Amino acid sequence: MNNRFIRQVAFIAAIHMATAAAWAIAAQIPASTLPTPVTREKALNADGFIQRWLLLEPIAVNGLTDSAVQAMVKKEHLPDQFTLVPQDGEKVTVGGAELTWHAVDTTNYNVNLFHFARAQGKKTSDVLFWAVTIINSPRELRSVRLSIGSNAASVWWVNGKEVIGIYGDRQTVIDDGVSKRLTLNKGPNIVRAAIVNGGGATDFCARFLDEDDKPLKEITVSLSAVRAMRAHEKTRGRGSRADGGGQPNRAAPSIAGTFKVKGAKTLLE
Repeated sequence: MNNRFIRQVAFIAAIHMATAAAWAIAAQIPASTLPTPVTREKALNADGFIQRWLLLEPIAVNGLTDSAVQAMVKKEHLPDQFTLVPQDGEKVTVGGAELTWHAVDTTNYNVNLFHFARAQGKKTSDVLFWAVTIINSPRELRSVRLSIGSNAASVWWVNGKEVIGIYGDRQTVIDDGVSKRLTLNKGPNIVRAAIVNGGGATDFCARFLDEDDKPLKEITVSLSAVRAMRAHEKTRGRGSRADGGGQPNRAAPSIAGTFKVKGAKTLLE
């Protein structure tokens, strides 16, 4: 074995060690644009973007076409994945790997998933991210639209109904995908997203547009709204004295059977 070959092997080994060390250091540095929420409720930003989310650490997947992404998101990665409202710090097992849900506030209009995954020491390519948030509306809002952008493909649900799907290797563009007109209930509404990245940077943004297609700003985000949702379901289950004691209160918007909340502890209580 000649000295030149030995030097080449040593050089390659040094590069691998340096790369591994760099990733280890990066994994110890929190994503600067994704601090942990410190308030119970958060308003939208000046352009109506939602800046508070629960993110699950990435799941390994492959493919960005319509059919591939639809197959990924329809596969049961998590129990009750289309109805569950997770908690900050909640752990789940997917494919034998333990993953954690994280509550984050983004300081930008978009959520940088690349930084999020890297801060957790997770891979950023060929992955699926789940994101959930709770939108609080002061009244019933009709004829609004969910409007999103993502890098790369993504599928979106509002109150359990699939409303947007955009596919392929794409960059995040504001209002790239816009839903048909829908209604937000008075009180909590659940927005759920699955974002798939093939490689490189990955992020997403989301906001609602009003009936004039202008950014909706009167709604807020509060992940602790799960308490109100649970209380509402208990009220519906036992009925109301005002309406006969055993009959559900039909004046309130129904969310029973749509969302499942794990545990007795809520975020930011």
